[in-house]
Amino acid sequence: MVAIIERKQLLEELIGKQWNGKVKIITGIRRCGKSFLLSTLYKNYLLKEGVSEDNIIEIALDKDEHSSYRNPRVLSAYVKEKTNERRQRYYVFIDEIQLSYKVKNTDLDERSVPEEDRELLYTTFYDVLNDLRMQDNLDIYVTGSNSKMLSKDIVTNFRDRGSEVKVFPLSFREFYAMGNMDKTDAFEEYLEYGGMPLAVLEKNEAEKRKYLIGLFNNVYLKDIVERYNLKDDIVLDALVNALSSAVGSLTNPTKLANTASSLMGKNTSNHTVKNYLDFLEDAFLFVSASRYDIKGKHYFDSIKKYYAMDLGLRNAKLNFRQQERSHLMENLIFIELLRLGYSVDVGVVEVRKLVDGKRVASQYEIDFVINTTRQKIYIQSALNVDTPEKKEQETFSMKNTGDSFRKIVLLDGNRKPWTDDDGITYVGVIPFLLGDIDIEKT
Repeated sequence: MVAIIERKQLLEELIGKQWNGKVKIITGIRRCGKSFLLSTLYKNYLLKEGVSEDNIIEIALDKDEHSSYRNPRVLSAYVKEKTNERRQRYYVFIDEIQLSYKVKNTDLDERSVPEEDRELLYTTFYDVLNDLRMQDNLDIYVTGSNSKMLSKDIVTNFRDRGSEVKVFPLSFREFYAMGNMDKTDAFEEYLEYGGMPLAVLEKNEAEKRKYLIGLFNNVYLKDIVERYNLKDDIVLDALVNALSSAVGSLTNPTKLANTASSLMGKNTSNHTVKNYLDFLEDAFLFVSASRYDIKGKHYFDSIKKYYAMDLGLRNAKLNFRQQERSHLMENLIFIELLRLGYSVDVGVVEVRKLVDGKRVASQYEIDFVINTTRQKIYIQSALNVDTPEKKEQETFSMKNTGDSFRKIVLLDGNRKPWTDDDGITYVGVIPFLLGDIDIEKT
């Protein structure tokens, strides 16, 4: 019997959005469980609530049998045909919507359409979904694995008519709830193999590694090469290796281009690297964090940090060789903060010191800065603060922000929270990941 991973928080989020008049858009990296959430967990919930299976219309655009529905007009006609009984309510599930292509409207005279409005000559899945949404007996759900066609365009193409549900690989809380390991052992396993559902369900470590390596090379990289018509994947592969090696490190396209060129033994341009970085983010493989000057209240344009969406995938790309614990923990914390719904920046504090009689400005980093509706929260990731020198090193930047907002140091392990005389709270990363502490109240 195949184990069922109960993703209760995501399921509750979907249930809470039922019949809200909007298209529910479920996004996330491929193989993270979007289709399972919609077509198994949510469908089972609907069936238990008494919804007839005939009233659940499922279309998987990645299946050959449904490939004709990639044409948005054919898709629209099919859904309308299946839901023509207006006295009944229907749930429409469309999987992998990014595979839908645009179709030219031949009944329009191109000469009458201004150059800047040429997109209006085409029918897209946005047009179809917005049209279907107007039927008051339809509740529409779509999944997609490409942020360029979904997340980044939601505001412009759906305006207030779309509602996004972001699906991440399994959280540590979900991972821990599945097994019979103690917290420390579970954390070590999670640091190495991450939370991709099928990798978690695989018990054999050799097969687990094989699956993750194959997933990265044969699915994600292949997808990007095909989607963007790349001539080869050599530059892309070198860039991914560079990013994977440097998670949690400040970088920019120039630095990454130099690293990738060194790995390949030939030069590549900053422009190419910048495009490829966008491709990798669009595929949800990596997420960038911008640097924010806390005192100057502005962003730095060129330098960012990149974090892997899943540590198991990151480790697999490097053949499980590079296991810098501090970087892995920082990556884990960043993704968890995103999972919790926070907008996260990398903080920079400028401190002026007197050196040889002169005032010299130096920049110090705060790993993460979170802005909530009520407050700002500073978070530092540290393996330990076991000595006065180490504690000062990890907290110096936070003590020089010039404000009294909440300051937290997340430490390796399962340590209980305590607060020092400077008002800085220290707590283990395991209680944080398990949701045992609330960073807005700790």
